[in-house]
Amino acid sequence: MSLLEVSGLNSFYGDSHVLFDVDLHVGRNEVVALLGRNGAGKSTTLKSLMGVVRPRSGHVRLDGAEIAGQPAHEIARLGMQLVHEERRIFGSLNVEENIILAGLTAPNRWPLERIYTMFPRLKERRESRGTDLSGGEQQMLAVARALVRDPKIVLLDEPFEGLAPVIVQDLMRTCRELAQAGQTIVLVEQNIAAALSLSDRVYIINNGHIAHEATPAELREAPEILQRYLGV
Repeated sequence: MSLLEVSGLNSFYGDSHVLFDVDLHVGRNEVVALLGRNGAGKSTTLKSLMGVVRPRSGHVRLDGAEIAGQPAHEIARLGMQLVHEERRIFGSLNVEENIILAGLTAPNRWPLERIYTMFPRLKERRESRGTDLSGGEQQMLAVARALVRDPKIVLLDEPFEGLAPVIVQDLMRTCRELAQAGQTIVLVEQNIAAALSLSDRVYIINNGHIAHEATPAELREAPEILQRYLGV
């Protein structure tokens, strides 16, 4: 059984039907990328899994437990974490306070030193307020806040968006280390090369429908598929 199983997922914004019968699965210790054009439904899919957007119908099972329709805090307690595109750190708190606060209600939480080993820059900046961090540092902190809760699965929404190439390389290295350590990840990313290099499997979403499923190797050998759905 997959760690995450999604079937027949339909989500709406008001009266607008955004996701249409989305089916996908994520195996334990697997990295799955969700690719698509802007507005295709990628972020809405992550938000629907996390309970930020409540699906109108369908099933979402995490480690065998039905979580569709549950509030986001309950889904977090069960082992899912969403790193929002907007990062959503507490700007008035320092780095260490942000991390400690995120882990307070976690059944099992990482020790601070484990976080700082993974993100040495955050250790250097641990007394700096969130508002004083660079964009890359804020993204590191957003990921660290998710990891401190020792989640079963992490949903990353555009983690490399707007960051300098050297920071993207650092974050990619961190994601690779997480994957090698067995962390299950669902990645939404516009940087197609980065997504293909990190993932074990890829779903392409188009106008709210899952349009294609493939491995990164299969997509590299069939560039016409990327061209058709992503325009690259």
